[in-house]
Amino acid sequence: MIRVHVICEGQTEEMFVNELLAPAMLPKGIQLIPALVGKPGHKGGNFKFQRLLVDVKNRLLGDRTAYCTTFFDYYGLPQGFPGKGALPGQADIRDKAQVLQNAMFDELKRVIGEDPMRRFLPFVQIYEFEALLFSDPQSFAQGIDQPSLAVAFSEIRDSFDTPEHINNSPITAPSKRIMRLVPGYEKPLMGSLAALEVGLDAMRKHCVLFNDWLMRIESLLANHDPNLNLEVP
Repeated sequence: MIRVHVICEGQTEEMFVNELLAPAMLPKGIQLIPALVGKPGHKGGNFKFQRLLVDVKNRLLGDRTAYCTTFFDYYGLPQGFPGKGALPGQADIRDKAQVLQNAMFDELKRVIGEDPMRRFLPFVQIYEFEALLFSDPQSFAQGIDQPSLAVAFSEIRDSFDTPEHINNSPITAPSKRIMRLVPGYEKPLMGSLAALEVGLDAMRKHCVLFNDWLMRIESLLANHDPNLNLEVP
């Protein structure tokens, strides 16, 4: 069994890991351990690099028998975050993700050191968490008990190449689109219910960057260095 600390941006992401990702990974020999970024009691958001640095450092140096990864989105990062704004807004999402993840990794490595960073897997969503829900608009609508919204959700999804592209401005980001259709939308609870209904298979099929991240996690068992002593005792 390999353990992976997952530093989450907010409560929705933490619940998503607990309820969808962790149960799917455990039979594969991978235990995901999610936690919100920042101090205990912090409810997420305001994802400053210094907070991330402290959390990654604590996990890599404090638990040398585990990996660490991140689960937050590009949309909410401050401009001073490493790699943010390095590419124009119209750049390909894969390029934007790669540039940001590389810059974040390099800055963390500068402070934490090269050896511990071998156990770090950077991941940044170029979209909001809610974009994943558009992988199956009908199931999304069913999951929040609003089946009549399936058509509206499908129209949003069909306006973009993939669900991962639905994040083109602060007023048209996925959550903003949902809130206009569902005024009482409660992100942690309803987002989690919708995610369970949509399912991981649909998300992995339609969201390439998200699937790539999970594949990297899944590959840890096959590719890990035995000298790291990453197996759980």
